[in-house]
Amino acid sequence: MKRILIQLRMELMLLARNGEQLLLTIAIPLLLLGFFGSVDVLPSGTMNSIDFLVPGVISVAIMSSAMVSLGIATGFERSYLVLKRLGATPLTRGELVISKILSVCVVQVVQTIILLGLGTALGWSPSQAQWLLAIGGILLGTAAFCGIGLFLAGQLKAEINLAAQNGLYLILLLLGGMIIPPDSLPGPMSSAASILPSTALATVLRASLNGQTTQVSQAFIVLMLWAVAAPLVAARRFRWS
Repeated sequence: MKRILIQLRMELMLLARNGEQLLLTIAIPLLLLGFFGSVDVLPSGTMNSIDFLVPGVISVAIMSSAMVSLGIATGFERSYLVLKRLGATPLTRGELVISKILSVCVVQVVQTIILLGLGTALGWSPSQAQWLLAIGGILLGTAAFCGIGLFLAGQLKAEINLAAQNGLYLILLLLGGMIIPPDSLPGPMSSAASILPSTALATVLRASLNGQTTQVSQAFIVLMLWAVAAPLVAARRFRWS
């Protein structure tokens, strides 16, 4: 536990020094919510557009920081042999993965508070929100996407990892129900999207933040499976160099 806390402190110090990356991670979801929350151009199914959009953009923010930002940064750390030096210390691969996930959780707290505040200013009402379920969904989603990002970062060369992270981000953004309702996709594509972590996270947050939790159990189970499996695979398969 002590090694995890020491590494967590180091990860947070590195995040604080990398201000432009933090700004980008927070600014892009804010711009998405601010723009699409002001103009009604996205399909939202049977829900009000702002009720659909706020949880979806929070899901985008989680995927951006937990998978893409963390995965790319870790990939270049590995390329520059920073992680190889860590591998020579008592720190294990599992402890590295845990410390990186915890550092992202700190960023998620700030992101979520800011996005919820902007959503409220745009007319979203959290009066019926199930906060415990929403927090659980955010934590599970963070763990799932951190696991995916770290798995890719621990297997691929830095430049290939960069392309893979961005490509996967685009696929999950388009098919994952964050911005476009899964029901709007063609039949087979909609069925395949239901097992994606992005779809599960967006569904859990949309149901919990809007107080519609009657049909969320399947998505929560899918998200939980991703949250357990992805970090375990990342920790087991991660290569220091």
